[in-house]
Amino acid sequence: KLLRHEILFGTPKAEVNSSMQMAGCLRNLLNRSYSVSRVLVSSGARQLSVSAVAMATEGSRQFETLEVTRPSEWVVQVQLNRPEKSNAMNIAFFRELQECFDRLSDDSQCRCVLLTGAGKNFTAGLDLQDAAGLFQSFNDEGTDVAEKPLHMSMVNPMQDSFTAIEKCQKPVIAAIHAACVGGGVDLTTACDIRLCTSDAWFSVKEVNESLVADISTPERLLKVVGSESLVRELVYTGRKLVAREALMVGLVSKVYTDREGMLAGALKLAETIASKSPGAIQVAKTIFYYRDITDFMASRDTGQHDVWVPLWLYVP
Repeated sequence: KLLRHEILFGTPKAEVNSSMQMAGCLRNLLNRSYSVSRVLVSSGARQLSVSAVAMATEGSRQFETLEVTRPSEWVVQVQLNRPEKSNAMNIAFFRELQECFDRLSDDSQCRCVLLTGAGKNFTAGLDLQDAAGLFQSFNDEGTDVAEKPLHMSMVNPMQDSFTAIEKCQKPVIAAIHAACVGGGVDLTTACDIRLCTSDAWFSVKEVNESLVADISTPERLLKVVGSESLVRELVYTGRKLVAREALMVGLVSKVYTDREGMLAGALKLAETIASKSPGAIQVAKTIFYYRDITDFMASRDTGQHDVWVPLWLYVP
C-alpha cells in the first residue's frame, strides 16, 4: 500500500516544494528504519513507493528444488537443492526460482543473497530427463532437435526465471563449486558477483546434446566476459572453461582453494554489502542493469518498467 507524503515525512506536502527538498527528505528516510521499495518514474510525474511492512519471507513457503536460509542478519542463502541429480534444473526449478527471487526482491529483511549448490556439483544444467517430453513434442522421429526451434511457451519461463535474478533489487553472489554446466552458466551470469573454487569448471554444453543454448547464454556471457570470439568458441565447442581461465577472462572475481573457504568468503562479502545503505545499493544495481542510458530512458518513458531511479539524474 502506498503511504502518503504527509505520513512518510511528517511534513505537509505543500512544504516540500522543490526537487532538492524531496531528495533531502529521501536521504533522511533512508537513514531511518523504513524499507524503500522502488522509485516509480513516469514522463509527467514522480511517485514514491515505500513499504513499511516486510514482505512475506521464505518461512511461509517451502520449495521442492531450493533451500532458503538466513546464515546472517540481512543475508539470505538460496541453495540449489537436488544434490542426487547434481542440482539439474527441472520444470519445477524454473518456476520456484522466479518466485523465490521475486519475493526476496521485496523482502525488507534481505539486503544481499548468496546462491549456492548442494552436493558434489553446483549444477548439471537442464534436467534432460524431465524435459524429454517437452523436447519430443517439437521433434519428429529421426530429426535433430536443434533443427526445430523450441516453442516460446517453453523457453520464455526459463528465461524469465534467470531475469528475476537480474531484476532482484538485492545483490546476488553466486558461489560456484565443481561443475557449472549449461543452464548453470545462464544462472550465474545473471548474478551480480561470481566466486568459485579451484576445481570449478564451466561449460555451455548444449551443443553436445544437439541443443541450442537459447536461454540467453550468449547475451549474458558476452556481457560478462566481453569477448565475442571466446563466447562463440564456448558455444560452438561445449569445451570446459576451468577456474583459472574463468578468473583470467573475468567470469569470476576470485578463486578459492576449497568450498568451505569459498562459502566463508562469500558470506563475509555478503555481510559487507549488507552493512551498506540498502537504498544506495539498490539504486546502484539498477544503474548496472540499465547501463545503456538510452534503454533506461526508453523504458521509463514507455512505462515498461517500474525502476529505481538514480536521483542525481533528476536533482539539480
